[in-house]
Amino acid sequence: MRGSGTELFNHIAECLANFLEKLGIKDKKLPLGFTFSFPCQQTKLDESILVCWTKGFKASGVEGRDVVGLLRKAIKNRGDFDIDIVAVINDTVGTMMTCGYDDHHCEIGLIIGTGTNACYMEEMRHLELVDGDEGRMCVNMEWGAFGDDGALDDIRTEFDREIDAGSLNPGKQLFEKMISGMYMGELVRLILVKMAKDGLLFQGHTTPDLLTTVFDILKLIAEQILRGLGLDPSPEDCVATQRVCQIVSTRAAHLCAASLAAVLRQIRDNKATDRLRTTVGVDGSVYKNHPQFARRLNKMVRLLVPDCDVRFLRSEDGSGKGAAMVTAVAYRLAKQHAERQRILDSLRLDRDQLLEVKRRMEEEMKRGLAKNTHAAAAVKMLPTFVRSTPDGTERGDFLALDLGGTNFRVLLVRVRSGKRRSVEMHNKIYTIPQDITQGTGDELFDHIVHCIADFLEYMGMKGASLPLGFTFSFPCHQTRLDQGILIKWTKGFKASGCEGEDVATLLKDAIHRSEEFDLDVVAVVNDTVGTMMSCGYEDPQCEVGLIVGTGTNACYMEEMSNVELVDGDEGRMCVNMEWGAFGDQGELEDICTEFDRAVDDQSTYPGKQRYEKMISGMYLGEIVRNVLLDFTAKGLLFRGKLSERLKSRGIFETKFLSQIESDRLALRQVRSILQHLGLISSTCDDSILVKEVCSVVSKRAAQLCGAGLAAVVDKIRLNRGLEKLSITVGVDGTLYKLHPHFSTIMRETLRDLAPDCEVTLIQSEDGSGKGAALITAVACRLRDARK
Repeated sequence: MRGSGTELFNHIAECLANFLEKLGIKDKKLPLGFTFSFPCQQTKLDESILVCWTKGFKASGVEGRDVVGLLRKAIKNRGDFDIDIVAVINDTVGTMMTCGYDDHHCEIGLIIGTGTNACYMEEMRHLELVDGDEGRMCVNMEWGAFGDDGALDDIRTEFDREIDAGSLNPGKQLFEKMISGMYMGELVRLILVKMAKDGLLFQGHTTPDLLTTVFDILKLIAEQILRGLGLDPSPEDCVATQRVCQIVSTRAAHLCAASLAAVLRQIRDNKATDRLRTTVGVDGSVYKNHPQFARRLNKMVRLLVPDCDVRFLRSEDGSGKGAAMVTAVAYRLAKQHAERQRILDSLRLDRDQLLEVKRRMEEEMKRGLAKNTHAAAAVKMLPTFVRSTPDGTERGDFLALDLGGTNFRVLLVRVRSGKRRSVEMHNKIYTIPQDITQGTGDELFDHIVHCIADFLEYMGMKGASLPLGFTFSFPCHQTRLDQGILIKWTKGFKASGCEGEDVATLLKDAIHRSEEFDLDVVAVVNDTVGTMMSCGYEDPQCEVGLIVGTGTNACYMEEMSNVELVDGDEGRMCVNMEWGAFGDQGELEDICTEFDRAVDDQSTYPGKQRYEKMISGMYLGEIVRNVLLDFTAKGLLFRGKLSERLKSRGIFETKFLSQIESDRLALRQVRSILQHLGLISSTCDDSILVKEVCSVVSKRAAQLCGAGLAAVVDKIRLNRGLEKLSITVGVDGTLYKLHPHFSTIMRETLRDLAPDCEVTLIQSEDGSGKGAALITAVACRLRDARK
């Protein structure tokens, strides 16, 4: 007990080896629960840093160190058996768990033996040392140290001070020294010595034994003990000695009751109940063996907290059974945690994988630009016929349409040049019902024209004829600026009779059918190009556009010499990459997971837009939902109970990811989202796990997006033969703007994978509508100049 820490833990390891040998199980690797009943600081269940020794222990080199690590080392040094130390707990916690197995009301553990301590179930919201505010956690009070700050000075006696001064740890564990079995007998002895010296006992005689022998208060049958100390007690001496014992043990019981009453009141207040019904699990030699201690303790507790119905339950199996139970639970949780991490690891990407994604994107870009490989390329690299960014001389009134998802905008954009150069915008948002997105092309374009007519009337411009820029955010093949042949629908659209047709002509035909107004369709542009142009109006260095919203795509200014689909080698042209289709020919197969495949299989276009399905807002919630379904089916989440709502495709919206991952969101609010999904009985641990799943899925999306963007900016740098490139990327899209961590992770990945490019990311504040108007304005300026 008082040698070196190495000797102590070698001794424990030896005892363990003997025990395993005796039971014939030395060859098995079993999980071990370690009850270690000294004040420890824990940050996890299998790590425990000894704060200070108590109860007469003084082994050197242990305080401030992890006792699990010391035991593991001692076992390893022996080499004749192996044990998996899963949990280290305090004996009070073990007692509470042991009794809690038999009585589910048990939420307090109490030890009164050699030492004393208590633990109880506290609300997480009160535990500021641990993250999270849902549920409860067992707190080991270490109440033996109560009074070390002077709080008990007014009731401590000269005898308490004398005991403390002669102890191994003066000034420490002062409450324990007034209560526990290790010190009560000594208190009695000191009082008897004082009374003898004052001539009140033993005719004023003391003996060497009385001055040195430690009393065992549990065995104090007065006359026998006193005679054993060489005294010759009178009947009055025996009565007085018993009275001293009674006073010391009663004080101990009452002090214990007062502290326990404080714990009971805390639990009652936590539960906000008028009357608390609870059980205290108790262990320890003083409580079990002293003839009156338990009765006095119970009686005083009832007096101090009459509004608490307290049952005291003796722990018959000691804290060992409790340690085994904590270990059993922890072992189950550890296995489940390992299984969950194994599954989530498939969604985690390392740097080498991201560099490989970048390399493959660079390859696909080259294939899409080259005439002989364009048809077979997954990334189409479509020429947009946008050759110039705004120069500031553009002016006039322009209409813009912005169709990129189920929300559709009509805008009036007034561009002013000169000193008062500005862009003034008016817009109105319309929705496109699902039956129209899945109906015929005529129905879709008639609906769009109806919305334009409504907007012109709303602006008091009925019948006006203006130049129009059409942001159409679907893959198009262009041979000139005012024409866009739809290659294929994406993002859930399926209107018939549109693929292979010029969307500018479909729009003009619908305008003629309506006979309400006429418009000059000057430009058909992609939303990424619009974003690049609107940011380029503010920052001339902006030569890349990126969208990360419902879908994802990018565009950039490519050298005409590399755009083999368009004649001419002079200058640059904006290329609409249509990078969402990256992976459609297996480029991402090695990082695709079962969850990506499930989302793809259930989508409108299986096998298409694979990169987009790993990144964009339309799909991330669905990936998360599939992971949660898998976890639940394996019993790793929601106690294996599925809600009907979670089975519905699309129910886990991507906005939930943004909300759940917000640092400001408490776990309570995560739970309210889960309850909305029908998971009424989800726990705090479920909330933590759902948050982790969301963060793994969104981190992968941001990293993949960053890897793609790294390929783009590095290509521009190499095109221009630069060692270092400084460039701006205009970004739009709800996922980029609203998700709390997406932009940061994407930026970090970009910096890591393209270290020779200094990239500034600016958010497009008015989306692709303003860009479409600016492209139209630039086109009108160039057309007027030609005239």
